[in-house]
Amino acid sequence: MASTEGLMPITRAFLASYYDKYPFSPLSDDVSRLSSDMASLIKLLTVQSPPSQGETSLIDEANRQPPHKIDENMWKNREQMEEILFLLSPSRWPVQLREPSTSEDAEFASILRTLKDSFDNAFTAMISFQTKNSERIFSTVMTYMPQDFRGTLIRQQKERSERNKQAEVDALVSSGGSIRDTYALLWKQQMERRRQLAQLGSATGVYKTLVKYLVGVPQVLLDFIRQINDDDGPMEEQRERYGPPLYSLTKMVIAIRVFLTLLWERYDTFKLSKDQMNLLSEAAIVYTSEFERFVTFISDVFANSPFFISADTAGILWSRDNEEYKEIIVQAGRTYEISLMVESENSYIAWDFSLMQGKISMDIGFSVEYINASGEKTLILPYRRYEADQGNFSTLMAGNYKLVWDNSYSTFFKKVGRYLHFGVDGVNQ
Repeated sequence: MASTEGLMPITRAFLASYYDKYPFSPLSDDVSRLSSDMASLIKLLTVQSPPSQGETSLIDEANRQPPHKIDENMWKNREQMEEILFLLSPSRWPVQLREPSTSEDAEFASILRTLKDSFDNAFTAMISFQTKNSERIFSTVMTYMPQDFRGTLIRQQKERSERNKQAEVDALVSSGGSIRDTYALLWKQQMERRRQLAQLGSATGVYKTLVKYLVGVPQVLLDFIRQINDDDGPMEEQRERYGPPLYSLTKMVIAIRVFLTLLWERYDTFKLSKDQMNLLSEAAIVYTSEFERFVTFISDVFANSPFFISADTAGILWSRDNEEYKEIIVQAGRTYEISLMVESENSYIAWDFSLMQGKISMDIGFSVEYINASGEKTLILPYRRYEADQGNFSTLMAGNYKLVWDNSYSTFFKKVGRYLHFGVDGVNQ
């Protein structure tokens, strides 16, 4: 079991500096050009024959902006590629392409076979990425878990959970569920797992004691799973850095899928020109090559990204001598407030409750609010009860910051904490 002593969950600031080492080369300009051209082809098909209700739903999806989430877009790309591979299967082609009677149809059938190979390769790369990333995350987590029977039980539980989820998917497919239905279920399963992890990370009271001391989940891991996917948490840096190119690829692959769906229904009356065939071919080749490039890149980024960092690495300067911290004692049944006047933005305020570590009954309520010159209050850190926690934030504005420790619910135990405030230059304030 790897030690978590002196570690804290990755912060958004750390990920920003980490991602600086991994700049993504911009997508080819062909992505936006061809996406626009595919949209024009879709419009041409709908003018030729009004879309059905189901086709209208697909077109609406193609016109919407993708969700602001890396993993959801990954699943959406995988879903659309599987839909395209289904459409590119010769058995799904219009009869004129399965049994071509013209040179144009024969040429288009040959193009479709080539495109299917390209999508097969991209689809395989996508599955490989998701599988390896999932295994890496679980393996990393398990290094911080007890290596005794508890670790064995966790592995068995994971295997049992995966079997149950796969059985759920198989049952859906056997009952006639569509590709879209299947991926809706897969995403629902992932969101349910994420919700359960967030609840685990936010556990309190007796349940938290059971999780930490009986199951053996370290506090830093609980903190990690609680905050990692917050809307403004560490992953927001990832979404802002690498989301835009992936979102562009999502829109492109949806456009290709919608075009093929509409075309197959209208092939009797709509014949593609040579230029239109080449446009579809170019769009598919550019998409698959750029998507594979993105997946290869993001795999390297994820493979080297840690879950935890030392406080020093996070820029909190926890290695300073203890006398630089100001220690506070909160008596039982009382609260304790401190107001810190910050003269410039980008100062650091840090707190440390590690002096309570190892005392099962010891926790303390804590919150931080900002008060501007007009007296308006903004909640910086919502109230929560902590055990042996360390944290920090960089101030965005000058002004008054109020730190509140709450021990009013305790009848017998006083609580001890520390805080530190220092400026951009690292000088203690």
